[in-house]
Amino acid sequence: MLSSFNLEKTNQILLIALAFLMPLTVFGGNLIIFFIVVLWLLSGNYKNKFNSIVKSKILLASIIFFCLHVVGLLWTDDLEWGVHIVHKMWYFFLLLPILYTIVIKENIPKYIASFLLAVFFTEILSYLVWFELIEPFKNASVYNPTPFMSHVTYNVILAFAIYLVLHRVVIQKNIGKLQSFLYGFFAFLMSFNMFITGGRAGQVAFFVMLGILIFQYFSFSKIKAFLITSVLVPVIFLSAYQISPIFSERVDSGLYDVTNFSNNQWSSVGYRMTFAIYSWELIKNNPITGVGTGDFPHEYKKINMAKTPHMNNANNPHNMYILILAQLGLMGLISFLSIFYFQFKVAFHSKDILLKDVGFAMPIMFLVIMFSDSYLLGHFTTLIFIFFSSFLYKDFDIA
Repeated sequence: MLSSFNLEKTNQILLIALAFLMPLTVFGGNLIIFFIVVLWLLSGNYKNKFNSIVKSKILLASIIFFCLHVVGLLWTDDLEWGVHIVHKMWYFFLLLPILYTIVIKENIPKYIASFLLAVFFTEILSYLVWFELIEPFKNASVYNPTPFMSHVTYNVILAFAIYLVLHRVVIQKNIGKLQSFLYGFFAFLMSFNMFITGGRAGQVAFFVMLGILIFQYFSFSKIKAFLITSVLVPVIFLSAYQISPIFSERVDSGLYDVTNFSNNQWSSVGYRMTFAIYSWELIKNNPITGVGTGDFPHEYKKINMAKTPHMNNANNPHNMYILILAQLGLMGLISFLSIFYFQFKVAFHSKDILLKDVGFAMPIMFLVIMFSDSYLLGHFTTLIFIFFSSFLYKDFDIA
């Protein structure tokens, strides 16, 4: 068996590797997770691990959220799909507690730097595709250069990375002039990259995170923060709209889809609006416990076939809140939101400026983007949420 020193060193290497691989590859991230879980299970010291987990209200809320999905199988007819959903939720039950018990405060800058290095690598490839210096590959096209994942996910990760870099430059200020310049240039490149790719939720997240950063920087004057945000956000938006064809097209199509919903239900926005309207019928009929963990596709199909049989059915409504309400009712939604409540509570009491600020910003970003998709069902965004939660909300003084 590994000595405690070698075990901790191995865990830290694996965590840094996970931070790098998680925005790049599903297989690579899962492989590192496999080694982390196996080492954790074989390393012993279970009593201390258990005590550390039960002291954290965030971990308990996360575990309860997972357990509700398991309980929801009891009134599920489609057990196969229910088990599929439960499998997607295992990060909340096992991975978050495991990561929580092995992260160390001294290595937080290394975790973040490794993650940012991966985003930088992705961004460079995105530009190479956009400038047609390399052939498009995987998900990328010249028009929408997002190589390793869809634009729906890529822009969200990019928005979070931009916030982390700008926070380092304008708030932490613990780097030299050259590093500040390089970080600032990196943030500019990522911001420009944000508007040559088509992820609208990520673009919304970008403006939200920019506003949060401004309010955090001008924490002494909310009026000044509000005025600067009111000027800077529209200026960036209008500039991007004039410069980027894909951004202007996505803005125009989104507005058109909303205003012409009744005649244009087959658009991405139209489908989302239809999903939401029909899902609310499921929720009204099952407000407390929902239809069960696995029955959303089946129950949604009944309504869809009765009203609009020409439209595609949905496995989820592309809205995390509606999905949880439909599956598990109010008890599920309360459980889900309790995770964010405890995140805000821990961040509020944190004395570390990085943990405090990022601890506020990350849940706000997810709470916003989850209105447009089920971002805590997708691999990349769920893993990033879990990974950062493992150290942003850990009480290192008692762990």
